[in-house]
Amino acid sequence: MTDFHDLIVNRRSIRKYTADEVSAEDVKTLMEAALMAPTSKSSRPWQFVLVEDSAKLEALSKCKEHGAGPIAGCALAIIVAADVEKSDPWIEDASIAATYIQLQAADLGLGSCWIQVRGRYTVNDLESETYVQNLLEMPDTIVPVCIITIGRKAEERKPQAVEKLQWEKVHIGTWTER
Repeated sequence: MTDFHDLIVNRRSIRKYTADEVSAEDVKTLMEAALMAPTSKSSRPWQFVLVEDSAKLEALSKCKEHGAGPIAGCALAIIVAADVEKSDPWIEDASIAATYIQLQAADLGLGSCWIQVRGRYTVNDLESETYVQNLLEMPDTIVPVCIITIGRKAEERKPQAVEKLQWEKVHIGTWTER
């Protein structure tokens, strides 16, 4: 990428990955980005669980009824969670860290996809958060927000269409309908 704008124009959700592993150096770089994400009052409530085991990735792909399939095919899943007792904007803090991971992945030439966990349910109506907590033996106070899939891209997607941006959603000074 040449600059940040180029990075965000070209970063797209990738749901298909090659069988190639993600290098230890890239994993470290991804986690450095996550651990440098800003948080409210520097509370750093986030926690991360990294999963590379194919059987566990397959099990994680069952964390919700629809949309979690990419987990089974990725090289690395990063469960982004937060300690709900550490900060009241824990959801926001974890979300920022997840976004940092995705932007860092794009800069490294890796694909990623946000898999929503919070507020979702398994095919058996179990809360997705509880399913992930149980599978990964997480404490009740550490709540998964999302799972970021990471891997070498097995698909290419077109860049964002800058000419199709919805500028009518930008309001200056006050709310105005356009």
